[in-house]
Amino acid sequence: MQTADRHFSTGKRKTAVARVILRPGSGNILVNRRPYDQYFPRQASQLLILQPFEIVEAMGRYDIEANVAGGGLAAQADAVRFGIARALTSVDAERRTPLKRAGLLTRDARKKERKKYGQPGARKRFQYSKR
Repeated sequence: MQTADRHFSTGKRKTAVARVILRPGSGNILVNRRPYDQYFPRQASQLLILQPFEIVEAMGRYDIEANVAGGGLAAQADAVRFGIARALTSVDAERRTPLKRAGLLTRDARKKERKKYGQPGARKRFQYSKR
């Protein structure tokens, strides 16, 4: 979705949902109204968020405002990355191919498996007693 010079997109991972707003700017990235390097203290998460910009060579051209809820910090970083990649494709359709090749436009659908009745977890069984 887009209005004038703002592009909206949604990224999801596990139970984390990120609403991303992309607009032309100087490379400022805010996550829940805080700079992304403060919100995600791990270096790996910070590099994950910048990955879509490196692939399409658009570093420092856009400002990002992301609202993230649910999940843990790793899942939230993945959700923000997915949202940014989707927003970049809505700006320019030619960016779709390199982002798709890098695997950034594929929703990672893996979630926690539900616990089944009659057993202690999703896969684990109670100990079998022969006698």
